[in-house]
Amino acid sequence: MIQRLSHATVYVLDQDAARDFYVNKLGFEIRMDQSMDNGFRWLTVSPKGQPDMQLILMKVDGPNIQPDVAAALRGLVERGKLNGGVLHTNDCQATYEELKAKGVEFLSPPADRFYGVECVLKDNSGNWFSMTQPK
Repeated sequence: MIQRLSHATVYVLDQDAARDFYVNKLGFEIRMDQSMDNGFRWLTVSPKGQPDMQLILMKVDGPNIQPDVAAALRGLVERGKLNGGVLHTNDCQATYEELKAKGVEFLSPPADRFYGVECVLKDNSGNWFSMTQPK
């Protein structure tokens, strides 16, 4: 029986730059950063209070991805067509101001929605995330 989701993949253009963004701008922690002999790098991060759910920062053109698939993924990421998920916050406005001051790009400012207060941010690869303060 499946008990929980432990990892989710976010495709990134540059793993070093993504690591810096998620750690130094969003405040995530590194959970694993290991390179293998074939050039594959397993890089995972998660919010400080959630070590049991990890985002895999997967390079779009890593050694395990066929070139045509890598090109398609790169195009989707660069055009901002991939959603990384929903980030939970207790104070959307304050977190928005904090991250904006750190240079995080937002596609929309905080706004009241039927489910809470939400804004939309982009990571440094182009993936977008809903950042939501639930009702």
